[in-house]
Amino acid sequence: MVHAACWSHARRQFFEAVQLNPRDPVATPIVAQMDELFAVDAEARRKALTTAERHIRRQERARPLLDDIRGKIAAAQSVALPSSALSKACQYALGLWKKLIRFMEYPELELSTNLAENSMRPVALGRKNWLHIGSPQAGLKVAAILSVAESCRRLRVPVRDYFSTILPGLADLPIRCLPDLTPAAWVTRHP
Repeated sequence: MVHAACWSHARRQFFEAVQLNPRDPVATPIVAQMDELFAVDAEARRKALTTAERHIRRQERARPLLDDIRGKIAAAQSVALPSSALSKACQYALGLWKKLIRFMEYPELELSTNLAENSMRPVALGRKNWLHIGSPQAGLKVAAILSVAESCRRLRVPVRDYFSTILPGLADLPIRCLPDLTPAAWVTRHP
């Protein structure tokens, strides 16, 4: 498991600074470059690139953008008023920078967690219905199960077929086999 941060959240912070001052000469170019970063992945999706091809595309096109974005954010932080929206946006992005660029190491990661968050919205709405779950650890287990189910839906893997294949005998497998049991690995073996 790796921890990654969401570029949509980072962009939103700078976008809010631009909304406060539409002619902001510092935040506006940062937002524009973040949009270019999203465009790299949008093009990869449009061209239906494989994960390996998307990884190469990111290395070629996203890496220089990231270097420039980080430089602009660092420069912006040095001139922004400490309690301004721009300063807060800079602190947010630089504080999460290692997690924000994690997608460069893991091509299967998306830039944004919006899809995951939207798929989890019913969970947030149903919390009161699930008070009977019973223990503080149950929330983490439910989150893990729903994460796997949403991964299946995203990959267009029938959730019932996946779980009925994976769950029997799962307790008897060594932990090193888990990467072979992810929905992405399963879909390659069950076309």
